[in-house]
Amino acid sequence: MPDSSIPPATAAAGDLKDDEVDLLDLLQVVADNLRLLVLLPLAAGLLALAITFAVQPTFTATTRFMPPLPGQGSAQMMLQSLGALGGLAGAATGLKNPNDQFLGFLASESVGHALIGRFKLIERYKADYKSDALKELAATSRFVSGKDGLITVEVDDKDPAFAASLANGYIDELGNLLKRLAITEAQYRRVFFEKQLSEIRGKLAAAEEALRASGVNSSVLRQSPDASIRLVAELQARIAAQDIKLTSLRGFLAESAPDFKQAQIEISALRAQLAKAESSTRPSPSGAGDANYLARYRDVKYFESLFEFFARQFEVAKTDEAREGTVIQVVDVALPPDKKSKPKKAIIAILTTLASGMLLLVFVFVRQSWRGAGQHPESAQKLSSLRRSFSTALGRR
Repeated sequence: MPDSSIPPATAAAGDLKDDEVDLLDLLQVVADNLRLLVLLPLAAGLLALAITFAVQPTFTATTRFMPPLPGQGSAQMMLQSLGALGGLAGAATGLKNPNDQFLGFLASESVGHALIGRFKLIERYKADYKSDALKELAATSRFVSGKDGLITVEVDDKDPAFAASLANGYIDELGNLLKRLAITEAQYRRVFFEKQLSEIRGKLAAAEEALRASGVNSSVLRQSPDASIRLVAELQARIAAQDIKLTSLRGFLAESAPDFKQAQIEISALRAQLAKAESSTRPSPSGAGDANYLARYRDVKYFESLFEFFARQFEVAKTDEAREGTVIQVVDVALPPDKKSKPKKAIIAILTTLASGMLLLVFVFVRQSWRGAGQHPESAQKLSSLRRSFSTALGRR
């Protein structure tokens, strides 16, 4: 226990004196080894600088391009024609920035494998396997999406001309990939709408045959039901689309979600409009023939609307399938760089000097502490015990 007879002020003064002595001891150690602490880090920095002159320089080629803007393709026009379903398809992608998708395309294995075969990167990188060449390609390539909407592709290589060719190759292979994806997607849409057209064509023919079989009622003709019947058919089509939307939302949203509730409100409003429209076209109870004629007339208009819609989308899909794919607009073509990007000689020399100086300073302090510990019996005993422990751990006696 500390001696209570020593006043607190005296004890504090003693502690301060010990701290001052320790600080002076540290400064003394620095002064004793000042030449070593200065000359050796400088020598290390000069050595690192000399080594950088022997390292083959690396050149960075850069190209910039503007990805296709959303809403330019026929597929986007199709989604817009779907109304609420078009918004659902856009939200389902989950992409806050459309450029993120193109960054993923650039880093995909499809583009990487195409570049490996085109530029013979396995031989150039001296890789044993294609996966090793992919890793080397990924390590030397960078893709950045800027705030200006442009995507930058940077490629490092020892040969400036090859770096420029590889950077431009990324743009070429990205265009080929987008072309293949666009054709595949258009093919799927063409097959889908072709099937829908076949089904609707049969239903429309049956509805027209049923309408002709019902005959023409003079009182119904005087009502001129064409406008109201078209309205009913359009409302039925919109309700069918909204039902598809609700089914899709159930796949990734809870029924308590705001978007799901909003969709339910919209379909309820549409059904209310449909009921009102149907009541306005319903004939009097005495006219059973009128009711039969109007119902069949409404079926014909409904299937006609669906047939027109699917026919338009089928033509759009065929057009997309025949197109060459999405066009990428290159802003800056990669040219062979005239200045090296690596190694940065000055930065390497400065960092090497600072790092070696810090390590040498720690070494000097540890060495001084080790020597000072041997001069005190208690510290010497601890060092001896520490040596025995290390010897036992290493299996020595």
